[in-house]
Amino acid sequence: MYVRAKKALGQHFLHDGEKARAIVQSLMDAVSPDSPVAYGGKSNVLEVGPGTGALTKYLLEERNITLKAVEIDSESIEFLHTMYPELPVIRADFLKLDPDSIFPGMQFCIIGNFPYNISSQIFFRIIDYRDRIPFAVGMVQKEVAERLASPPGCKAYGILSVLLQAWYDIEYLFTVEPSAFTPPPKVRSAVIRIRRNGRKSLDCDGALFKRVIKTAFNQRRKTIRNSTKQLAGEYTLEDTPLSEMRPEQLSVEQFIELTNKFKHL
Repeated sequence: MYVRAKKALGQHFLHDGEKARAIVQSLMDAVSPDSPVAYGGKSNVLEVGPGTGALTKYLLEERNITLKAVEIDSESIEFLHTMYPELPVIRADFLKLDPDSIFPGMQFCIIGNFPYNISSQIFFRIIDYRDRIPFAVGMVQKEVAERLASPPGCKAYGILSVLLQAWYDIEYLFTVEPSAFTPPPKVRSAVIRIRRNGRKSLDCDGALFKRVIKTAFNQRRKTIRNSTKQLAGEYTLEDTPLSEMRPEQLSVEQFIELTNKFKHL
């Protein structure tokens, strides 16, 4: 019944122990006693959507982490309480979660087999708390992983690519085949690891930065000048060679430069 519960949320049950161990190890490779998430010799780890504990089982074997989990499904929570009574499980929606309710005033890292249907929203949430979450490891649909890690100039490069890469370095680690799940999904999955980069600020209007990116990619076949015309009611775009490029050609730094070329009317 737990498989059905998680599938209803867009997630499938990972039964391949080797892959589960590899995902956990991908996180542990980033954890060290002097990492930003380490307190008193243990690193704060939040597992998002543990379900039936495919990753939890191996995370609990790691003695140098403080593990907590957030889960919204009642059946999964009941299962986790039974199988792993030592695990603190918070019943909540991660997308609405206040980090201080989990790790008050502290930084933490994230790991999870993210539900396919909300994986992009999870990364947007991580961006919102980028100063609290220095790194994360997640399994997502392969196409989403490719989009996140894609550099400028590639077809997969898009809105979330730019917004996440503005704050994080992204590694595509490995692919996970459908046979690793019960029931097997119709798509392949992949594991990525993100680490906070050195950027402290965008050096531009953050809200406008997002608007420019989203507006440009909503008509990605057009040049920036043409795709951002709908902003003309509020802003004017100063002359810049960037305006003659298409959005997938622009790096994060160039989108920052472009944003600063928009001036209030």
